[in-house]
Amino acid sequence: MAPIIDFDKEPERLYYPIGDVAELFQVNASLIRFWEKEFDILKPKKNKKGNRLFTAEDVANLRVIFHLVKEKGYTLEGAKKMLEQKGDTLARDVEIKETLLRTRKFLEELKAQL
Repeated sequence: MAPIIDFDKEPERLYYPIGDVAELFQVNASLIRFWEKEFDILKPKKNKKGNRLFTAEDVANLRVIFHLVKEKGYTLEGAKKMLEQKGDTLARDVEIKETLLRTRKFLEELKAQL
């Protein structure tokens, strides 16, 4: 099952280092770098050392890419086409899905305590 990304537990920061982003999605940093090259919507900043720093918007875009590629099984080309056609709708749908998954997890934990 895909990771449930709970941004409520994640402290709000201006920038997220690539290691934190990779851990958040439970993937290797190399995959994040690869997706950065493949998807134009990912534009992390780079500091003087060349380290990638992702904004909250970048992380939200990665959530959509992760959903399409890892959960739905789209090819990279298919995911690019979907982002072009339904980018805003997809972002909202992914956010709703994750909210529902967090709610389900909470209810299951509550049920186990009863």
